[in-house]
Amino acid sequence: MPSEAAKEATRRAWRELGFYCGRNDAAKEWRIVGSVKGLRKFASEIRKYASNPAHDRLSEYTQFGPAMNLEVGTSHQTEITEQWIGGPLVDLLRLATFIERSAQANVVGKCIALRSNFSPMAPYELILDVRDDAFDPGSTDSIKSERQA
Repeated sequence: MPSEAAKEATRRAWRELGFYCGRNDAAKEWRIVGSVKGLRKFASEIRKYASNPAHDRLSEYTQFGPAMNLEVGTSHQTEITEQWIGGPLVDLLRLATFIERSAQANVVGKCIALRSNFSPMAPYELILDVRDDAFDPGSTDSIKSERQA
């Protein structure tokens, strides 16, 4: 069981990231949880990755989260799997734009499924869970840890 200091470091890392990402294998989904600002930061990170020509090689990737549990990377075709969100850079840019357009103040409290717009045949769903501005990304990981205990 992680120490209280380790738990606090994890919460702090999620807060710095601005959003929380977690995978539910039973539901076959990735859930990105954040305020509108946090979800737009997620989109910005994808855009930053996809705008770098050095990432045009297959299997290049970047990781998100304190445990580096979510990877976004370059593949031949769009995919959302238990490992990552992958695709050609142009499609990752399209995903970033779709996230930016989806994360709006008028959808706070709603979940937005993205698989059908990005990779309809993917085995995993990608869900944006839009929270209000007071949302603390560090609180989500601690809730998850308590449920697993």
